[in-house]
Amino acid sequence: MDMSCNYIQTFFPNHLLKVCPLLPTKKVVCGLVTREKAATTTDSSICSKTSSIMRKPLTKSLVEIETDHKLNKVVNPGKFGKFGGKFVPETLVACLNQLEVEFNFLLQDSEFQEELSTALRDYVGRETPLYFAKRLTDYYKNDNGEGPEIYLKREDLNHVGAHKINNAIAQAMIAKRMGRKSVVAATGAGQHGVATAAACAKLDLECTIYMGTTDMEKQSSNVLLMKLLGAEVKPVEGSFKDASSEAIRGWVGNLESSYYLLGTVVGPHPCPSMVREFQSVIGKETRRQAMEKWGGKPGVLVACVGSGSNALGLFHEFMEDEEVRLIGVEGGGFGLDSGSHSATLARGEVGVYHGAMSYLLQDEEGQILGTHSIGVGLEYPGVGPEVSFLKETRRAEFYTATDQEAIDAYHRLCRLEGIFPALEASHALAFLDKLCHTLPNGTKVVVNCSGRGDKDAATVFQYKQHLMQQ
Repeated sequence: MDMSCNYIQTFFPNHLLKVCPLLPTKKVVCGLVTREKAATTTDSSICSKTSSIMRKPLTKSLVEIETDHKLNKVVNPGKFGKFGGKFVPETLVACLNQLEVEFNFLLQDSEFQEELSTALRDYVGRETPLYFAKRLTDYYKNDNGEGPEIYLKREDLNHVGAHKINNAIAQAMIAKRMGRKSVVAATGAGQHGVATAAACAKLDLECTIYMGTTDMEKQSSNVLLMKLLGAEVKPVEGSFKDASSEAIRGWVGNLESSYYLLGTVVGPHPCPSMVREFQSVIGKETRRQAMEKWGGKPGVLVACVGSGSNALGLFHEFMEDEEVRLIGVEGGGFGLDSGSHSATLARGEVGVYHGAMSYLLQDEEGQILGTHSIGVGLEYPGVGPEVSFLKETRRAEFYTATDQEAIDAYHRLCRLEGIFPALEASHALAFLDKLCHTLPNGTKVVVNCSGRGDKDAATVFQYKQHLMQQ
């Protein structure tokens, strides 16, 4: 088995290896890169195709979970149980430490917080509505006219059409304050790319977006938008994981003046915590809006899970509310047994990738596997460390929805509510088929409609035409 560390290839471009005497010039043995069996979780049935969707018992009480969080913050910042960390070459440690110091300072800085609040209100368009989907609610009622009440958190109504702008504008502001002149990012479905390009245009920052060639073909409209916003779009052979690796290399080549704007809750500390913090506005608004609408908390929160930013954005505010169920839905692709899916939590193992420990889709030798989902934004072979922690402690439940189920949910919301959901969010909506009949009458269900789906209209029509031709 080859246990060679792939950090060099991931973080350093080849030309730097040749000219910089501070960097290693050969592979370094590092067992953390290869697959590691989860130390405490042995039952994967919670994510399996045949698992029950009734609530599973927590492996720890919420008090114990919260104590773990507090202890990790004191003893080892950036860790969620055994997940997370900062598995990067020493050259990057100082840069990440500087970012962590800046982030912690700005969390307490009233001037920055006021500037961010103004941008979220006047530029992004927050707060987004908590919309009662009456016709969708009626669709899921039983023969006795009973069923849950379904609400949509309308992140699709944000500027540029998705939740990604919440984080992009905040991090672009940080880059500006740190004196960076340019921003580097990677994108899959293009929503993070468009959001980053828009934020950079607003703040007069140069912007370079790396995007996989397969994703560029599927999301050509978003490629055009990024270019119109002034970004340079660099194609990378492959998909989002390949674009992410290339973006990191591009950033490492110019650390002094560039800023790597990560769009989701993966990567080395403090990146996952930063993205979650800036996306937590979703859950904070949801709590306040729920109190205004029905005077209580939601019973169930549902969100799609690629790597986890929109899910944690909704979930984080309710972590300590044990009575609130948290449900994440991964991309089941053509089915878990097909090998063509993006269900990291259902079929993954623990390992290290892109600088942090989490669940990954990998083979017996620790090599990262290819992924597939009709929702391009779900095609990532890992999940964030905090999402991994939620799986291990069973504070959240995770399931899958197939491509076909997501397509059906897309059509359903279009016809019943006049709303185009992103195909990523359609996976969360698809799970209502299995969830609703198990819930008591009147249960308040909030689904995070994390993005707008006009970008996916051509894909949906092509999928339907392909089925008709078979």
